[in-house]
Amino acid sequence: MNKKSIVIATGNKGKFAEFQSILKSHFDKIYSLSDFDKIPSIEETGSTFRENAFIKANAVSELLGVDTIADDSGLSVDALDGAPGIFSARYSGRDANDENNNNKLLSALNGIENRQARFICSIAYYKTSGEIHFFDGECNGIILDEKRGNKGFGYDPVFYLPEYKKTMAEINPDIKNKISHRAKALSKLILFLDKI
Repeated sequence: MNKKSIVIATGNKGKFAEFQSILKSHFDKIYSLSDFDKIPSIEETGSTFRENAFIKANAVSELLGVDTIADDSGLSVDALDGAPGIFSARYSGRDANDENNNNKLLSALNGIENRQARFICSIAYYKTSGEIHFFDGECNGIILDEKRGNKGFGYDPVFYLPEYKKTMAEINPDIKNKISHRAKALSKLILFLDKI
């Protein structure tokens, strides 16, 4: 396969590290938005993860003139009718951070028995030719009533994986990079890359 460079349309260090770890054998150079000066903030105006992934991939590809991969991902909680969903990153407000988002989620689920949830990821691979491909992944789990673990990011400390008897923030990153929603979507992307 002819290797080349790709831009991952994220400034999130944790997310970029996951992409880099999984895609490193398929590209010579992998860049994040942090590698470029003055990338404007891209407003995610879509109503689905897939739409938001497309908006980011399309915008960055057109700005930089390179093939781009973007994802939109988040947490869908059954008892909250799918919330926080596409608003996962800013669940606790405009200046949201992981701790505030987790605290708001735990508060919203206080006293609720049904803790079923899933992480959802939609990846858009946008080529400068205008060609677009989508890859989706999900990971099921249960929301605990307290945070556990210090690995990962986002909602990982409250997302419990029954088969591992650990939260996403307690498992080894190598395992996470095989079972997570993002890993599942990326495995579909890799299958696609291996074919072209």
